Amino acid sequence: MVEGCLIVADAWHHRLLVWDGVPERNGRPPDAVIGQAGLEGTAPNAGGATPATGLRWPYGFAFVDGWFYVADTGNRRVLGWRGIPDGLRPPDVVLGQPDAASSEENRGRGVGPDSFRWPHALVGDGATLYVADAGNHRVLGFTPPPWADRPADLVLGQEDFDRAFELPDVPQGPRRMRFPYGVALCGNYLAVADTANNRVLLFGGPPRRGAYLPACHVIGQADFDGTGENRWQAVARDTLCWPYGLWGHGDLLAIADSGNNRVVLWRLAAAG
Repeated sequence: MVEGCLIVADAWHHRLLVWDGVPERNGRPPDAVIGQAGLEGTAPNAGGATPATGLRWPYGFAFVDGWFYVADTGNRRVLGWRGIPDGLRPPDVVLGQPDAASSEENRGRGVGPDSFRWPHALVGDGATLYVADAGNHRVLGFTPPPWADRPADLVLGQEDFDRAFELPDVPQGPRRMRFPYGVALCGNYLAVADTANNRVLLFGGPPRRGAYLPACHVIGQADFDGTGENRWQAVARDTLCWPYGLWGHGDLLAIADSGNNRVVLWRLAAAG
């Protein structure tokens, strides 16, 4: 729920659907659509040649301090509006691209502190907007949440802002990530779904600035070196297989454990 509205990221139809409250009957059509001219539209970028006002595979969104941010994954950018938009209203801010008509991977010039490859999930509070930049194997943080295009202040998963290394088949430790598809704020933790490493990393604080900071806890593996699906054993209550989405509320963290076809709930102790 966002500002009393139910919003669904309908990524494969290149749009977000908005209901004014939770529907109370089956089949009730949405009250508004974001990224298409109307409810009948489903084409990438609303059928246009450039993504100036449309969307392409929008997987994630977040409402942060009056701003509505969307991870426009296929256009390799994050869009921001003051308030919840409707239809093809132009964004008030475009992050990750030099202008609203561009969509190249990492701005067409290589990974950096102001670029994305696959921005997939968003979460934020009044202090920081976090972006799971899955294709660059990292999470970026903007402190404070951005109202104009600018470099990030925090990078997790990489040694610096200009790297996007993936290191499969080796111990990952508490700092590296492979395809982080989900982020959530839970208590005083930032939780990251480190999907290809079959684990969820918890960063205390949560962190606001810096680079290559270590996680303080791991869920799904016995230690920070483990990366196997279900720890290379049978599925159990404390294992994960391709954790994909996260949701936090108070001290409750919900993990979409996609490879095990389940959702698992964890109560998190306060970060010390």
